[in-house]
Amino acid sequence: MRIGELATRAGVSARLVRYYEQQGLLSPTRQANGYRSYGEEHVERVARIAGLVQSGLPTRLVKELLGLEDAAAEQRPSCPRTVAEMLAHELVGMEERIACLTRSRDTIRDYLARTEHAAMLSEAELARA
Repeated sequence: MRIGELATRAGVSARLVRYYEQQGLLSPTRQANGYRSYGEEHVERVARIAGLVQSGLPTRLVKELLGLEDAAAEQRPSCPRTVAEMLAHELVGMEERIACLTRSRDTIRDYLARTEHAAMLSEAELARA
C-alpha cells in the first residue's frame, strides 16, 4: 500500500509517517520507481508508534522500546543498561502523567454524575466498549 492509505488506516497524517521513517521507527520497502511500499504489518506499527508518542514517550525511546519488543518476539530478549536506565526514568514520568490523567478523569466523571447530563457517562462508556 502507499503512504496515503497507510496514514489513513493508521489514523495519522502522511507527514507523520514520513517523520517516523526519518526517525528510524519505520522501514518501508521501495518500489522500482522509488515509491514507498507498506504492508499490513505497518498499519499496526504506525498506530503503535503514534500511541506511544501521544502518551509522552520521545521518539528516541519509542525506537528503543520497539527494538525491545521485536527482540522479545524473536525470543532474544536483551536490554542494555543504558536503555534500561532511560526506560526506568521515563516510567516515573509516565506514572505521574497517568496519575494526573486519572485524577482529571475522576473529576470529570464526578462532575457529570452530579449534573443533568449524567446520562452522557453511560453513553460515553458504551461508545468506548
